[in-house]
Parts: sequence; structure tokens; C-alpha cells
Amino acid sequence: MSCPDCFSGHIHEGTPKGSVTTLHGLNVYVAEPSGDPAHEIKGIVVIIPDAFGWDFVNNRLLADNYAEKGKYKVYLPDFMNGTAAPVWALDSIKAIMKTGSLYDWIIKPYHIAWAMYGMIPFIIHNRPGKSYPLVKSFFEALRRNEGARLPIGAAGFCWGGKHTVLLARGAEINGESLINAGFTGHPSFLDIPGDIEKLKLPVSFALGELDSNIRMPQIQQIQQIMESKEGEVKVYVGAGHGFCVRADMAADNVERQAVESEDQAVDFFNRYLTRVSFD
Repeated sequence: MSCPDCFSGHIHEGTPKGSVTTLHGLNVYVAEPSGDPAHEIKGIVVIIPDAFGWDFVNNRLLADNYAEKGKYKVYLPDFMNGTAAPVWALDSIKAIMKTGSLYDWIIKPYHIAWAMYGMIPFIIHNRPGKSYPLVKSFFEALRRNEGARLPIGAAGFCWGGKHTVLLARGAEINGESLINAGFTGHPSFLDIPGDIEKLKLPVSFALGELDSNIRMPQIQQIQQIMESKEGEVKVYVGAGHGFCVRADMAADNVERQAVESEDQAVDFFNRYLTRVSFD
């Protein structure tokens, strides 16, 4: 289930370079590699974001980086239909965690109330049982159309990680897998070991050693199960929940781990998407 760490972190600096369109009934941020527009796209990567959704600058910058590093067309859809957690909730969580003065304790109930105001609607509207059918229908349409002759990868973070794992359990349309490979960073809502045992497609996991959602005993379960699956598990020492998306980029080691997780995803997609054949 969601916890305060799902709504905490840092906003990154930068200006997204992509465009916004409507695709299969959803608003979508689209990122493409720079350079020759005639250059062949290697595949499609769909980002299933964290609680802050498709218009959160961090998620859009991540889409840009995937497109540039991997030469993929990257889609970042509004799977939450306008009910993503508000970005100001990040400040509320920071204020709740402050304990340095008497004033911090006096004002804490105010920030708790605002945090609940921002977080509860997201939780109500985006329970995986309710949101997964929408995610699945988008991938079905994508496979029938833009992805009919291209490999498709799913990259899910926090809230989106559960959906990526569900897709990798073998979701199909007309006998064709909806995705060819998945990547997930610090996923939430996972049923461990059940969700991992049911994986049928390659998945790469980026997990934080100090993640409050998936603790080390569960990480070890995932590692053990993945020994007999196609995929990988990388544990980032000292990293907590949200490090792939909402890391403090002013901290050298944290920035390095965030960049490494980007490279982990791109390298994994390069290995597994480029081997897909439609002949």
C-alpha cells in the first residue's frame, strides 16, 4: 500500500523537450530522440509513472532521457485521468517530517491535513484493481496500432511498478504479448512472492536497500525467484523509496544512483527489445 515515502522527494530542474498529444483516449507526453527525424526508432517505451503522474516534470525529464539514451519513442500517458497526486504534496510531506523546533510540531497537524487532502483522492481513484484495466486497454490499443511492428517496453515506478509487473505476467491480445520487456524502479503494491512467481516476460528491478515498501527480506525473495526467470535485480545500497524519479540531484551519490537506474533500464531494453522479430 502507499506510504508517505510514495509522496516524498525532490523536484528536478529542467525543461521537458517533448510534445503533448492524445493517443487512444488519453493525454500523452511524447519524447523522441533528437537528430535526424528519419532515423529508425528502435521501439516504444511506455512509462507508467509514480503517484505524481504524467505532467510531473521529473517524469517528463525521465521520458526525455530514455528517448535520447535509447533511441526509443517514449510515451508517458495520463493513466490517472487527472487524479494524480499534486506536486505540492511533496512540500507537505517535507514539513511533516521536520522536527527541529517547537514550531515544527505545532504546525504539523496543518501539514498532515493538507497532505491527506492531496493524497487520499489519488489513492481512492488509482487503486491497482481499478486502474490496471485502463493501463491494459492502452497497451492493447498500442499493440494493435503503433506497436504492431515494433517492440514495446514498460517502465513503471512506484504506483506504476505494480502495473508493469502485471503486464509482464503475460497479458496478451490476439496471442501477442502487450509488452516484450519491463523495467520497474521501487515498485509499490506488489504481492510478494505471488506477483513475481507469475512473471512470464523479462523484467528488470531497480530496488533501494532502504525502501520502506519493499524491505530487504522481500528483496531477497525477489532475487531468489528471479534466479529462475528472465530478468535481473539490482539493489542500490543506501537508496530509499523513490530514488529513480524523485532523488535529490544535489547529492552526488544519490544523483549517481538515479542516473545508474536510468542506464539500467535503457541497457535492459536494448538487450531485450532489440532481439524481438516480427517476421
